Amino acid sequence: MDKKRILVIDDSEAIHTDFYRILCPEPSEGKQELDLLEEALFGPEASEEKVVMPTFELDSAFQGQEGFAKVQEAVSTGRPYAMVFLDYRMPPGWNGLETLRHLRKVAPSQPVVLCSAYSDYSWEDIVREFGTEHLVELRKPFNSQELQEIARSLTEPGDVREGLVRTGP
Repeated sequence: MDKKRILVIDDSEAIHTDFYRILCPEPSEGKQELDLLEEALFGPEASEEKVVMPTFELDSAFQGQEGFAKVQEAVSTGRPYAMVFLDYRMPPGWNGLETLRHLRKVAPSQPVVLCSAYSDYSWEDIVREFGTEHLVELRKPFNSQELQEIARSLTEPGDVREGLVRTGP
């Protein structure tokens, strides 16, 4: 299975750590033992029906300008990101929407998830400027399952969400 490339643009190192923990978990040493126990309890069919999470390759940028440079390089080398998680607020440089303006110039159909606990912009302003295609909002704090589902749905071929979607509290 090919790894799906995701870029996280956020000024908080802790947020990057959370993304890696949730989307690129370390294989559990006891997993094989648990799989055998599950098969013994529920039968071989139960272990075959598991949903397989895609394998993600995460890249990090801590400011908007750095993230834009990474997207620009990825596009020019023919290895574009499957999606971008982008924080709204990243002082002292470009904020999320300024970064998105630049991203849309080099990767107009790049799926982007705007992430923040707070937004300085109304939905109407965001939609007016960027339209509704390939844009999702995820409110912080996010839960692990929701983050995994968004990453999976936006990186699987033929399943790119069209329309602006709000998630979280």
